[in-house]
Amino acid sequence: MRIIILGAGQVGGTLAEHLAGEANDITVVDHDPRRLRELEDRLDLRTLCGSASLPHILAQAGAEDADMLVAVTSSDEINMIACQVAQSLFNLPRKIARVREHDYLTHGDALFSREAIPVDVLISPEALVTRSLKRLLQYPGALQVLDFAGGKAQLVAVKARYGGALVGQQIASLREHLPGVEIRVAAIFRRECAVIPRGDTVIEADDEVFFIAAREDIRQVMGELRRQDRPYKRVVIAGGGHIGARLAASIEDRYRVKVIELNLERCELLSQELKQSTILHGSASNRDLLIEENIEATDVFLALTNDDEANVMASMLAKKLGARTVITLINNPAYVDLVQGGLIDIALSPQQSTISALLSHVRRGDVVAVHSLRRGAAEALEAIAHGDQHSSKVVGRRIDQLDLPEGTTVGALVRNDVVSIAHDHSVIEDGDHVILFVADKRAVKQVERLFQVGIGFI
Repeated sequence: MRIIILGAGQVGGTLAEHLAGEANDITVVDHDPRRLRELEDRLDLRTLCGSASLPHILAQAGAEDADMLVAVTSSDEINMIACQVAQSLFNLPRKIARVREHDYLTHGDALFSREAIPVDVLISPEALVTRSLKRLLQYPGALQVLDFAGGKAQLVAVKARYGGALVGQQIASLREHLPGVEIRVAAIFRRECAVIPRGDTVIEADDEVFFIAAREDIRQVMGELRRQDRPYKRVVIAGGGHIGARLAASIEDRYRVKVIELNLERCELLSQELKQSTILHGSASNRDLLIEENIEATDVFLALTNDDEANVMASMLAKKLGARTVITLINNPAYVDLVQGGLIDIALSPQQSTISALLSHVRRGDVVAVHSLRRGAAEALEAIAHGDQHSSKVVGRRIDQLDLPEGTTVGALVRNDVVSIAHDHSVIEDGDHVILFVADKRAVKQVERLFQVGIGFI
């Protein structure tokens, strides 16, 4: 596939890294020659220095023959204009744009269409992060919660704790502890190493366990892996920017929400927009302010400013002062592994959320959802099986007959809106949504080929 990526920042660079090793012809356009040189030194791709929306730059990048344009520069306007130029001058078949500004997004139906600005797929990092945060608030104790098949099935990551009924037990004992509940442990990460789960694998304390189940069974399964966490009630959000304000507006009817914002004008605006939240003017790193607002009684503290260092410092202070759970927004993905697991319970990367959304639109085969896991080391895929035994490598075959790469497991099948956990004897049918866990993202290309329909299928 010939793909043009506009923008060599963290999102564009990471996307290029994911795709360059998968037999794609990648061209990256950016105005910063230093960033482009860094990518060229590490990856097998082509780079072009220039303004991403100019027609002659897109022509030099190969827009006439490209299959896809991914516009992820730091400017919403450049991303939108680039998509318009790509359609009007080159009739480029698929155009994806990252747009951050909420004002554009609220008029999305009118703005982004073939008749207006021709963006085929719109990616909003703020909306993606807000959805992720809301799911984490729903499931206290979860490190990651991902939706598949429209939310009918979910993959959840939790850290197994002492006191959980399954800690020290074999995975096979799940059936005894949870009779009537279908669950599949997709992967276990132990001391940063992947452990392929088998029936006799023993779950240890501090294991990071990824499991798949129907949405209605998630809480019950989590209770077996760790002591049941109390539901969240009191929420403090540090940072009233786009993400903080969007999150507060979407949860203030279910939680007691306080928003701490340093900018006085922004505080006044938030007080008008948010009807049930308490707005506090000040710094989230101010110890006296946190104590005054009873931080020790806070169920979850979310640091959501644009400053990584400020988020980390405020989160560590809140945790030391007694906040039960701390969730920190980290814009630099390199920091995520450094901070998560200590005083900071969950570190969330907007870039990683954006990459996951982008990957679902650039994978081969009928892959409808891609989620990056373990900060990019692994992936969870949702692929739709098509064809029959003659045209497909998966349809009509049992799971134990599939030529899956090492470290790849089929977690669940969704058929006619019904979630069923995959077993070795399960047979895949045409139209099934197949949820897979790929422990090594380098194996994704092989998994995609499995779900590509042969030329004889119409």
